[in-house]
Amino acid sequence: MKIATFADWFGVGTIEGIRESARCGAQGVQLQAWRELNPYEITQEKIAEIKKAAAEEGQTITALCGELHEVNPGGHGLEKAEDNPRQVDYLKCVFDLAKQLDCSVVTTHIGIIPESKESLTYKALQEACEELSVYAKKIDARLAIETGPEPVTRLCEFADSIPGGRIAVNYDPANLIMVTNDDEVKGVHTAGARIVHTHAKDGIMKKYVGPEYIYGVFAEGGIEAISALVNYFAETPLGQGSVRWREYLSALKEIGYDGYLTIEREVSKDAAADIKMAVTFLKDQLTKL
Repeated sequence: MKIATFADWFGVGTIEGIRESARCGAQGVQLQAWRELNPYEITQEKIAEIKKAAAEEGQTITALCGELHEVNPGGHGLEKAEDNPRQVDYLKCVFDLAKQLDCSVVTTHIGIIPESKESLTYKALQEACEELSVYAKKIDARLAIETGPEPVTRLCEFADSIPGGRIAVNYDPANLIMVTNDDEVKGVHTAGARIVHTHAKDGIMKKYVGPEYIYGVFAEGGIEAISALVNYFAETPLGQGSVRWREYLSALKEIGYDGYLTIEREVSKDAAADIKMAVTFLKDQLTKL
């Protein structure tokens, strides 16, 4: 397994974020497909600049993050059929940008997968992901759905319902702990080879209110709305939350995962310092496996 960072959380822009990732000892970097990397507006010159910086700093671009809430503010991923033509088009453009950056994984939150497979929401999610799976197969890429809005078992059943084998999992253990109250270690064995990318994040649950409420608030208010949820969960620096890192990393090793542990620090007064500390923490944990 290798260590990566989320360039945007350094707060210094994409190019300098890539350099900061290298400085703190990471081997890769995930990028957000919005703002500087808006796939509708980015130029070939900018793409070349990013690739040059990554090559100079020895950084692999591990994945692009598709920001659906930026495309449709107040949206709910791919839950609403009427919104999906625009959302799907955006994710196809993210796939195209990823391939230009020599990357084959696009991560995103698609919304909450409902328990009922007969619900209109389930069918809307399926139809959108089927279209994306076909597109991903054409360019040899994968759409990795992030864990958290539903139990891992339900996510895996949904992924398996999409033909083509191009719907995968972006595994975030902290989301499962903070919001879903799912077992972050057991879930690794459930997801198995479907895991193509991970987020290294930590946190605690204070009070369970269910992912429908938490992700509903996030969908309507974005990352800024998390401050209204402080009574329910808290993100923490790595090693200071409830993620059982030794058991979690051992489980990833047992299923044969050899990809990236991409550090994500969404809520912090000094995210850059926490990211650097997280690199050191993960290196220490990996030496003990």
